[in-house]
Amino acid sequence: MNILVVDDEPIIRSGIQRTIERSFPQHRVILAEGPIDAVERLKGEMIDLVLTDVLMPGMNGLELMEVSRSLHPDAKWVVISAYSEFEYAKKAVRLGARDYLLKPIGKDILVELVKKMSEEVAESNVRAKENQLLKQNLRFLREAVFARWASGLDLGGIDLASFTEAYPDFHLLMVHVESDGDTKLEHFIVENVMNELIASAGGGFVASIDAKSLLGLVKLAPGKSLSSLNEELRNYLKRYLKKPFQLLLSAKIEDPSKVPGEVQRMRESSEYQVYDHYASGGEQAVEVALQYIKARYGAELSLEKVASVVYLNPAYFSQLFKQKTGQGFKEYITQIRLDRAMEMLGESELKVGDIAERVGYPDVRHFSQVFRKKIGCTPSEYREQIRSKC
Repeated sequence: MNILVVDDEPIIRSGIQRTIERSFPQHRVILAEGPIDAVERLKGEMIDLVLTDVLMPGMNGLELMEVSRSLHPDAKWVVISAYSEFEYAKKAVRLGARDYLLKPIGKDILVELVKKMSEEVAESNVRAKENQLLKQNLRFLREAVFARWASGLDLGGIDLASFTEAYPDFHLLMVHVESDGDTKLEHFIVENVMNELIASAGGGFVASIDAKSLLGLVKLAPGKSLSSLNEELRNYLKRYLKKPFQLLLSAKIEDPSKVPGEVQRMRESSEYQVYDHYASGGEQAVEVALQYIKARYGAELSLEKVASVVYLNPAYFSQLFKQKTGQGFKEYITQIRLDRAMEMLGESELKVGDIAERVGYPDVRHFSQVFRKKIGCTPSEYREQIRSKC
């Protein structure tokens, strides 16, 4: 039996491992120090039993359990919690966990639990596992073919007749996750959430088309709507993802030959679509950026530089900034500089060139051109107008 132990505390991981290996040398214990590590193990191993801590950084044990059910539906789950976290343990049982362990974990209790779980696993039908593996391999083959086809690549003579018969009409859903870093965890989450929701909406499957994008095919059952699926999927992704994402949908497709063109259209439209984002973090990032701009409007301020200050991708930051302020980044910078310039023109005796430099325009001619275009007169004319009113 393969047992995956997921806990961010090394002492607990190694303690569980020693206890199991001493009492059950025939079992294999696999360790994961957190959700990301656990995802890799679940994707690459046939896991029979998962022992997971409830509270971990990044994703808690219940969330890991929820998004992993479609990948290993026959795996048995046991959650580890402190007494103060007992409500999590009860919720885990409602989600399908076979049992729970309370910290500190007693050796006798752990041995008894593993013994019980190993008996349950032993009673499972071996042929059912073989069938599951066969289905999984066929699924991977189908998804690989679909991803290649959707990208407009040659299929090497593979016949799509069985596909067109199974899906006479369908919709496409594309999820694109934006990040400059590793997106393996997000990829795993999106794939599992999409698979579960597509299955509940009728039928279909999900294929990975690149490191940041997944493409789902869904055949809606009677009474199911694309808008409901869209809303449910978006809500799940907002709940689980901590990175900005886009969700794109196609109209109903009845001619499979149009799939590559539709995917290309979806890719192109994603360049203009606003990202959904983890709201509290996104709004806070814009607030920090606004404070930074107000304090440094006289220095060089590029979109890339300010985005880096709040650790966001420039393209995503640009969209988020406009959502929050109602103005484009460049437009906002220009306005705040001109507002300050007008204050100085009315309140000080500084030369126009000095004012230009202080508000971030080292070239006074360029400053005068921008000022005239936005305000309707030159800086000198504006100063005369202000003073004539006094």
